[in-house]
Amino acid sequence: MLCKLVRMQRYLTVYILECSDGSFYTGLTNDIDRRLFEHQKGLNTESYTFNRRPVKLVFQEEFEDFDHAYDFERQIKGWRRDKKLALIEGQWDSLKDLAKRSKG
Repeated sequence: MLCKLVRMQRYLTVYILECSDGSFYTGLTNDIDRRLFEHQKGLNTESYTFNRRPVKLVFQEEFEDFDHAYDFERQIKGWRRDKKLALIEGQWDSLKDLAKRSKG
């Protein structure tokens, strides 16, 4: 009898939460449902979102490659609010214009 080995693909998710104070939190996880539960329940009292609950998931993008996911998370964390809003709203063309404005 032949056994077929099934490889389970673990996707990484870069996500943005909108906090109750209107601020954004950007994170990276391999289990978005678990991570959202942790944010909502306030399991980490040192977390940025702890005193800003409830939070709402407003953006998520899945990656197969850790380096790409990590780089994208870091990139978003460096963006201004207006650029994050353009990403959340799917305004891809605006991202280029906003990047040009930030450079001068």
